[in-house]
Amino acid sequence: MATKYPIVLAHGVVLKDVGRFKAFGKIEDVLKKQGYAVFNADHDGLGSIENNAAQLKRFIEKILSQTGAERVNVIAHSKGGLDTLYMIDRLGMADQIASLTFISTPHRGSPVASLLYGLPKLLRTPIAFGFNLLYHILGDEKPQALTVCRQLCAAEEDAVILENAADCAHIYMQSFSSTLKRSRDDLVMGIPLMISKRKGHFSGDGMVSVASCNYRNYRGDCTGFSVSHSEIVDFMVRGEKRRAVHGFYLSVARELEELGL
Repeated sequence: MATKYPIVLAHGVVLKDVGRFKAFGKIEDVLKKQGYAVFNADHDGLGSIENNAAQLKRFIEKILSQTGAERVNVIAHSKGGLDTLYMIDRLGMADQIASLTFISTPHRGSPVASLLYGLPKLLRTPIAFGFNLLYHILGDEKPQALTVCRQLCAAEEDAVILENAADCAHIYMQSFSSTLKRSRDDLVMGIPLMISKRKGHFSGDGMVSVASCNYRNYRGDCTGFSVSHSEIVDFMVRGEKRRAVHGFYLSVARELEELGL
């Protein structure tokens, strides 16, 4: 099995490939075992939308050169979807993208990002400095924690849109959400889920509400399981739930194949 065009996995904020750790866990391997050509993008973990869009453009152009393909299918998690949209709309990459699948992308912001950005300056500045230093050590070219947080605020909704929608009509776009039904279902994302609920976002994955994920052809939740923002990219997920997560990505790849993409 194989899609017509290679698949590029575009990760979101914080998670990135570092050594043997992969932002998408074993998902790349799962897809490759089924015959799909898959590539993990290497953009920054704490880079701004503009910065990461430029890095994604370089990465995709390299993949196109290596494979001889005319376009790629992008499967983007979280902020990776915003980075990809910006790349398409502002960096002239519409003709190189066959499809774009959004997974838990905060098109209308994240309440958790709003809360973090709203911290007192004396607190958020040293925290941001620490994260920037860490991600610089981890290989980021230009970590910008405060900028990323601001761009993901709910107040920044619709900041990244397709201005030239008519020029992108050929790109098949679809979006999915994930829902963490109970805080105890994921100890990592359970805390931000409780914060989100206090801000009135009762349905979401701990970082992004279902409503914020809804963009273009919205397909609903990735799985019927209680799945968090990090679990949907195969981070600290086990057993039957993990098999369901892997199965979701396989289903996306198979649908793209059936569509001739």
